[in-house]
Parts: sequence; structure tokens; C-alpha cells
Amino acid sequence: MSHSWLTRTETDQPELTDETIESIHRWWRAANYLSVGQIYLMGNPLLRQELAAEDIKPRLLGHWGTTPGLNFLYAHINRIISERSQETLYITGPGHGGPAVVSSTYLEGTYSDIYPHISQDETGMGRLFKQFSFPGGIPSHAAPETPGSINEGGELGYSLSHAYGAVFDNPDLLAFTVIGDGEAETGPLATAWHSNKFLNPVQDGVVLPVLHLNGYKIANPTVFARIPEEELLELMRGYGHNPYVFTAGFDDEDFVSIHRRFAQLLDEVMDEIAEIRRVAAEADAARGDAAQGDAAAGDFEGAVAKRPTWPMIIFRTPKGWTGPKEVDGHKTEGSWRSHQVPLAGAREDSAHRKQLEEWLTSYRPDELFDDNGAPDADIARLAPPQGLRMGELPAANGGLLRKPLELPDFRDFGVEIPERGGKIAEATAVLGKWLAAVAKANPNRFRVFGPDETASNRLQALYDVTDKQWVAEYESPEVDNHLGRIGQVMEVLSEHQCQGWLEGGVSAHGPARSDELL
Repeated sequence: MSHSWLTRTETDQPELTDETIESIHRWWRAANYLSVGQIYLMGNPLLRQELAAEDIKPRLLGHWGTTPGLNFLYAHINRIISERSQETLYITGPGHGGPAVVSSTYLEGTYSDIYPHISQDETGMGRLFKQFSFPGGIPSHAAPETPGSINEGGELGYSLSHAYGAVFDNPDLLAFTVIGDGEAETGPLATAWHSNKFLNPVQDGVVLPVLHLNGYKIANPTVFARIPEEELLELMRGYGHNPYVFTAGFDDEDFVSIHRRFAQLLDEVMDEIAEIRRVAAEADAARGDAAQGDAAAGDFEGAVAKRPTWPMIIFRTPKGWTGPKEVDGHKTEGSWRSHQVPLAGAREDSAHRKQLEEWLTSYRPDELFDDNGAPDADIARLAPPQGLRMGELPAANGGLLRKPLELPDFRDFGVEIPERGGKIAEATAVLGKWLAAVAKANPNRFRVFGPDETASNRLQALYDVTDKQWVAEYESPEVDNHLGRIGQVMEVLSEHQCQGWLEGGVSAHGPARSDELL
């Protein structure tokens, strides 16, 4: 078992100190400041002068509402990565909150590493702000050029299936997956909750879903936010999860207390994951034959530990948290009005501009960035060590891990035709034999995804070399043909799910650590 999957006690880490909590809070403030700056500013990045109309972009595009929650979560998972040496993907289902991922990868240094002209100083910060959703710049959503992102921010619904696709065959990888509560209303996401019935707790990595329950979509409340909490908890339990609820931002609780509560919750959840991994690894070692799969041997349940009840977090905070409480007399924070640009008239309207300046200065940027505009040292220290920063993780940067498959010569599988019309054969059956040879030659980096039609499409020769991976209940070999706890064929009826798994796997497949790429 990887050293990454350890409890906090096993890492020999000290108790959470006030200094650590303060660093997390300062990271969050800095990321929020950088996010608001990206949406609004094209000049005066550190507010050295009073905010003027020419400092504001002429057209304001972006999504503030989900962004502070994404920033909060990024700051906290940084600590987990550093303390546990845990390789982690940060998957943002509400990827329309593009400023958040850009801000945190800028603070951790990977953004400047990849784009040196966006330097960690006042000049670079100005360029960071101006390029956002600007002609010749970058999109307002998380996009392929966003460090650490493997899903397009505008296509809601695929975050969870991308996460599971990424961790299949990546046993050291954690996919910390933020699911928007609006996104949770989509068909692809509703199906994706069932991916945990296919996750092998020994050979695959771990997905930690975080349902970001901020209450609103672009113009309406979300369904998940308007059902009783117990109903939501029962729904998550029905999906096979152990849900934890975290609520903050709706009262006068101070931010230090909020951060400490969430840090403690995250430690509890990560310890639970480590225990699940330990139990599964011990069961696997006791059997000593999990690599073979055991359905055919009639010992399906003994192959590895039974399907775990994995933890998940319901993260309930106000939409647009720390933003304007009201704009033009209307409630903004904690409502749909904060979804996009709360102060849409900031360039033309002096009252909006004044309110924007107050909003920006509420983060006290003079305490967060030095005289040159670089993040203060205690903020920078919160970033994980080089090689584990989420913006640079090879699994998040498609192409870095991919290696050519061992492919048998297709000519060896050709059908010999002695004379015209002298042979009856099926093209897909021949393809199935070739795919079986590919699966056999690439046991840990080749999978076939399909909507319950591998056999009906005549590709069943695959079952001569591998099973269909299945970690849900099992009846008997007579009924459940070719099911195994480990397998290279993945079948679920949802084509959305198959596509999402495939996309996540293509991006993140391969050795997870950069020092294993040689």
C-alpha cells in the first residue's frame, strides 16, 4: 500500500496550530482577491490608487458565486497534500468558477512556471487580471490551458465520472472532486454517483466527492438545497456514501473557527479513507490472488474486501460568500444574484465602483502581497512541495503520462478467405480477438468502456483474458457471467458515464508520480 494513505497520526504531524489555520485563511483571502480582480480589473491590480473607471474592463464576464467556495477547498486540500504526501487531482465540477483554479495555481507558483510572463509580482498580477475573459486572453471557465484542470468548466455534469476514470488503475491518486449543486441536477452527474460500484479499493485510487451546496443556479434555487437535510443524507447513503455535513457562512462565526472546523473534518474523512484502504489491502494480502480476479473460482466475495462505504462531504456555504451582501438594495450574497458579476455596472456607475473597491479592500491585499506584489511567504509555504502541487500534477496535464500501448499486429488477426464468398465471418468478432490481445499485453493501462453491449457487439473474446470489473453485489457464476472484482471491461448502461470514464482515464492514466516517468 502506498505511503500516501496514512492517518494523520501515522504521518507524525503536529496538532493543527493557529499558524497553520491563519495561513489557510490568508491563502483564501488572497485567492478571493485574485479572483475578483480577474473578473473586474484591467489596471491598478494592487489598488495603489483609488479605483477609476479605466481600471475596470469594458465588458464584465465571469462567475463569482461558486468561486469563494472553490478557493476555500483548494486552500484546505493543500495542507492534506503536504502532510500526507498525497497525490491529488482537484476536479471542479462548477468549472465556470474559472477564476478560482487560476488564482490558486498562481499562488502555488505553477501558473507562473507554465506562463512566465504571468509573474508573481505587480506586473504579472496585472496581466493575470487583464487576460481573464478578455480578447486574446483566457476563457472565463476552467479550460485546457488552466493548470491542473482535466474537465471543461462549461460542460456541467461530468466531474464525478472524470474523477473515477482518472483513478482507475491509479492506486496512489486521490481525486478531490467538487460537485456543484446545480450540476448535481444533470443526468450525467446523477448516474456518476454509481461509479463507486466499480471502484476496486486495492488497485484503484480514491474519489472524495464534495457536494458544494451553495443554494442557487443562475436564476433559481437548486433542488438539492431545497430538500430536507435528512432526505439529502439518505440520498447520499443510498448512493453508497457516508456523508458528512459542513455548514459555514450563515452566522457570525469567525473565519478562524470555520477553518479549524473544516480542517478537522477533512482529517477525519482522510483518516476514514486510509482505514478503508488498509482493510482492503489486508484482505487482498490474505488472499494473495486478487490480481487474478476470483469470480471464475467461485470466490468472488473473497477476492478483496467488500465494497466500502466511501465518505463524501456536503459543503453548505452561501453563494458568493464574502462578496457584497446587497447590491442596489437587493440581497446578493446567498442568492442567485451573486452567480455571475454582482456589480455589473462598476465601470459606468460610481456607486458600483465604490462598492467594488470596498469589496476588494475587504481582503486587505496590503497584508497578503509584498511591496513587489508577490504572495507573502506564509501564503506561499501553504503550497505543497514541488511535484505535488495540484496545478503541476502529471495526472492533471494530459499527455505527460501517456505511453504507447503494446499493440499486436492486426495482420495476424486477418480472416483468410480461400475464394470469393468462401468464408463467413463477423468484423466485430475479429476485432474482439484483437482487443483481447491488446488487453492481455496491457493489463494495467488498457480498459474497454461500453454501455452493456460488449458481447452483443461481438467483442466477447475479451472475456477470454479479462472480466468485467464489478464491486457491487454478486449472485453466482451461472448468472453473473464474467464479473470480477478486477477487470479491464467496464460496462454501465449510461453512455454519458462511459464517455466520462474514458475522458478521465485518458488524461490521468499511467504512473502518478513524476519521478516514475523515466
